Amino acid sequence: MTADVPRAGRSQTVSVEGRRLQLTNLDKVLYPAAGTTKGQVLHYLAQVAPALVAHAAHRPATRKRWPNGVTGQMFFQKNLDASTPEWVPRRTIRHTSSTNDYVLVDDLATLTWLGQTATLEIHTPQWQFGRTGAPLAPDRLVLDLDPGPGAGLPECAEVARLARDILVGMDLEPLPVTSGSQGIHLYAALTAAHGELTSDAVSAVAKELARHLESAHPDLVVSDMKKSLRTGKVLVDWSQNNGAKTTIAPYSLRGRDEPTVAAPRTWEELDDPHLAQLGYAEVLERLERDGDLLAPLLTGHLSRLEPTPERLASFQRLETYRSKRDPGRTPEPFGPGAGREAGTTPAPASTTTGPSFVIQEHHARRLHWDFRLEHEGVLVSWALPRGEPTDPAQNHLAVQTEDHPLEYGGFEGTIPAGEYGAGEVTIWDSGTYELEKWREGREVIVTLHSERRGSRRLALIHTGGRDGSENGWLIHRTKAQPDGEGPAREPDTTSPGAGREEARPSSGAVPGAVPGPAPRPMLATTASPAELARMGADEWAFEAKWDGFRAIVEVLAAEDGDAPARVRLTSRSGRDLTATFPELAGLATMVPDDELPMVLDGEVVALDAQGRPSFRRLQQRANLVRPRDVERARRGVGVDLVLFDVLRVAGIDVVDHPYDERRAILARVVTPRPPVHVPDVLPGSAQEAMAESQRLGLEGVLAKRRTSPYAAGHRSRDWLRAKHVAVQEAVVVGWRPLRSGTPTEDPRSVGGLLLAVPDDGGLRFIGRVGTGFRDTERRALRDVLVAAERTDPAVADVPAVDSAGARWVEPTEVVEVAHAGWTGGTPGAGSLRHPVWRGRRADKRPQDVRVE
Repeated sequence: MTADVPRAGRSQTVSVEGRRLQLTNLDKVLYPAAGTTKGQVLHYLAQVAPALVAHAAHRPATRKRWPNGVTGQMFFQKNLDASTPEWVPRRTIRHTSSTNDYVLVDDLATLTWLGQTATLEIHTPQWQFGRTGAPLAPDRLVLDLDPGPGAGLPECAEVARLARDILVGMDLEPLPVTSGSQGIHLYAALTAAHGELTSDAVSAVAKELARHLESAHPDLVVSDMKKSLRTGKVLVDWSQNNGAKTTIAPYSLRGRDEPTVAAPRTWEELDDPHLAQLGYAEVLERLERDGDLLAPLLTGHLSRLEPTPERLASFQRLETYRSKRDPGRTPEPFGPGAGREAGTTPAPASTTTGPSFVIQEHHARRLHWDFRLEHEGVLVSWALPRGEPTDPAQNHLAVQTEDHPLEYGGFEGTIPAGEYGAGEVTIWDSGTYELEKWREGREVIVTLHSERRGSRRLALIHTGGRDGSENGWLIHRTKAQPDGEGPAREPDTTSPGAGREEARPSSGAVPGAVPGPAPRPMLATTASPAELARMGADEWAFEAKWDGFRAIVEVLAAEDGDAPARVRLTSRSGRDLTATFPELAGLATMVPDDELPMVLDGEVVALDAQGRPSFRRLQQRANLVRPRDVERARRGVGVDLVLFDVLRVAGIDVVDHPYDERRAILARVVTPRPPVHVPDVLPGSAQEAMAESQRLGLEGVLAKRRTSPYAAGHRSRDWLRAKHVAVQEAVVVGWRPLRSGTPTEDPRSVGGLLLAVPDDGGLRFIGRVGTGFRDTERRALRDVLVAAERTDPAVADVPAVDSAGARWVEPTEVVEVAHAGWTGGTPGAGSLRHPVWRGRRADKRPQDVRVE
């Protein structure tokens, strides 16, 4: 799609895809609050057209027009009028009392004409017209999460996560869109695999889902549209799946004070407590950087294209594969006759001695391995979440996916963000195989031959059928192997998925570490708003509060004078973190040798793309000590070290020196360079520091009394903390298995955690958390908690609604959650409101937990 970008001025004639349009009043301000002109709106539409048209095409569009800007009268329009150019695509719908001709937003020229008519909002249904003009079945499900008075985007995000858990269990992958108005839309593609559903059927499913959420979370969710019921809650509007209803089209502008947009978002963004609607300039930047995050939604209508002779001849067994991919957007091969020249991807392994196989390591949203066998002119494919099994006693799950073209056997590369299967693909193994048995849809037995990894005999057994899991298989390493080895074979640690169980730090010393405990860090107390208001810069220094793992950092002279100095990191709870964060050993080169041994205080953080600490990203590096696991995690997430205090220099304690003197010593003895930092204090008063911290997207502020000594191992009111978002540490006392949206449970994953805090020498139950988890976190937590199970709860008076189905554990695991307050109104009173998972606190002990 191409278009002339409108120039500033009263009017001009442009050519758009061969159509000539007269654009007028380009200087007219349509958004007075932002000063956005009609010309700028047309420029936005020209830039966003490839994505907007893809999601709006072939759908009858209802328009909202603001000819005199958003402060003027709005015109709601369905029917085309006499001034509509003849070339604008249209379809007719006969309603009960009228017949309307609707515009179809099928091309950039039409989109530009809509912009010329001051159409700011484009609304479309969840179905398309077919090529004959007949309405097709719906190709997507939508939930409109609309906050009532007293609720906002954080509550909508929480409901979105709750809905996602259910939809995934229904084999639907929801994609979030901030609506540009107040709430969030969740879309899920309906493909041919879900059957030919009517709009009424989809509405019924969405309604039941909304009612289930309301029943499970009555203080947060409402499914009834009565305004009197919506205060403080989120309406899950299921009705927009009705064939006569419409939803704002993705990437459409909104007719509000500011030019906001219905913008696709990532699930990670929904975890951000500062989540906000996006303006059109931000959307264009994101689209250029990330591509269309909503692209997977297009698989719905692509899989439902009506059959034509050309499609039948071209697709055949690769129809599903090609329907999920756009050859203009992904480097993946499409095979002969698919619109891309053959030979652009290397061919699979030589087939002179047999058909080919390939195993590809795929770092997508979830790491997995793709196992592919050449058969009947395609690569029949399975996804292996845990990789190829190495022990005959342990089968692995295999999920059959769509057939791939033979050329895919040689593919390695990056599938762009926003595309189906986005992520890195590398070849883990390839070669040829001998076929022993192929019972279509039931059983496959093969012997693989690979120069890289040798020969092995594998069996694939179909397990689906009665429960509807038609794609479910198991992959099994047989006892009989080509080299005659039996079942006692040692696991192959080079296999995909081997050693991926979470490693907990051992109690033994890390090689090279100096024996003896590290000092304990000084701890802060939570400040009240009144205390903050009284603080001035003369008495207090204000530092940014870093969202990471607290660490005491020792820089130690080597026993051998010619060897480099060593760095040891110790967590608050006394765990050795040295092996977990090896990149921080470079600190030894940033301090003078004659100032050793040295002890510093700091925080290990993982920064996001905007340079802000992300506790969720840091979780991907936590609890790893095996060099192979650490190195793999480092490739995806690097860490930085923020230093803010010093306890010892040249073997001499300086803890009795006042804070200002210790900061001066720190600045003198450390010459930081990435990944080590010594940030300046924040300027101004406490309130000014809080405002600056919030502007920078940080967690909060630490106020430190300038005359105070360093009270190692003690909590003091000389250090006070204030956070922008309410966060609470808690002790895990139990867990409940994940519910998959059906009456059955998945005992392999954590669905929710039961939480407590220390109280009068014991523990007090404060509620449970079940949202905010990644799938990998749910599985990893399950392994940790199963090892700590006990028969009875460590806390009394757990309500029956929370204890139902619970599995109790020893109270040793500390976690952190964000929340919306306490049911009793004051901190520590009652239970947590709307807790959201933030991560494990392996650096803390249960006795360290305090009510914030």
